[in-house]
Amino acid sequence: MDQGLELRTLVREDATLELSLVETAVPDPGADEIVVRVEASPINPSDLGLLTGPADLSTLSASGSAERPILTATIPPAAMRMLAARVGQSMPVGNEGAGVVVKAGSSPEAQALLGRTVAMIGGGMYTRLRLLKAADVLPLPADATPAEGASCFVNPLTALAMVETLRMEGHKALVHTAAASNLGQMLVRICKADGVPLVNVVRSAQQEKLLRDQGAEWVVDSSAPDFFDKLVEAVAATGATLAFDAIGGGRIGSQILTAMEAAASRGAAYSRYGSNTFKQLYIYGALDTGPTELVRSFGFSWGVNGFLLTPFLAKIGPQAAQKLRERVAAELKTTFASHYTAEIGLAEALDPEVLRAYARRATGEKYLINPQKGLA
Repeated sequence: MDQGLELRTLVREDATLELSLVETAVPDPGADEIVVRVEASPINPSDLGLLTGPADLSTLSASGSAERPILTATIPPAAMRMLAARVGQSMPVGNEGAGVVVKAGSSPEAQALLGRTVAMIGGGMYTRLRLLKAADVLPLPADATPAEGASCFVNPLTALAMVETLRMEGHKALVHTAAASNLGQMLVRICKADGVPLVNVVRSAQQEKLLRDQGAEWVVDSSAPDFFDKLVEAVAATGATLAFDAIGGGRIGSQILTAMEAAASRGAAYSRYGSNTFKQLYIYGALDTGPTELVRSFGFSWGVNGFLLTPFLAKIGPQAAQKLRERVAAELKTTFASHYTAEIGLAEALDPEVLRAYARRATGEKYLINPQKGLA
């Protein structure tokens, strides 16, 4: 049995969030299990939802030591009602990651992975050692590093799921917000390769240039004064009737539906009910945690739903999901390449200033935790 160290998040009864590093015992692997030395794990927005949740980060307070820091923050009373089910539970964090298999069980499948670099998903990845089923990891190409494979699942499979949803639901083109993100850049490359028209909504002129330099044809800047007019033109040119929104709060989703309606109504006879063109908005992120505002100016033929990767993969079944994973592995260094702002260790992740930086969820800023960094 080995000794591990993992990052934990705890909600206490006194409406306090506590983040700490906890030593853990890692059992020897069973016949069909492996132990992975985790060397890279990204901080995704979904990870922040568990790590810090709705805590007020302006109240962060540090204690403990440099090697074993402890952070606390206040949770607003209204948010505690949503967190009732996790009060008192010390929870591991980190949806996905990559590392090297250092121990393997006796089964041929497990033994074949010994010494291999693998990508993995399943939670608890902000840890130095992770016990997993051999069948649950994705072996990476021999020349791939853990950092290159760390974001193999959440962003790549979500981007592929968007295009698969377009095909399954019979849409012609799609709109994506916060499009300069790592996921957004992957989607640009996927749509370009697959011949799918894509309207990219970004939040600055700098982000617009970034995507145009990568070959994106339709990019609109939501901070520009003529944003809505350009959005309508892009939607009309592409025929987009499907949108995936990473922002969630505010009116951006409503603006996209309105642009779709404006494009669909061009040249059509007036109807007080609007066009017959169905418009679908999926909200898959919460970069803006405020209320989602729908200003009813897009007729009656529309839908708004949440979108999560795991239910989608369950819907398409294991064989189709495996094909998506295989595409990710084959195009790891091209279509699905990720870029990181900084690589930090477990203790650094609990530095108040570093935490505030990655908790901003700023587009184009992505942090990578290397649990081996700073290992004594």
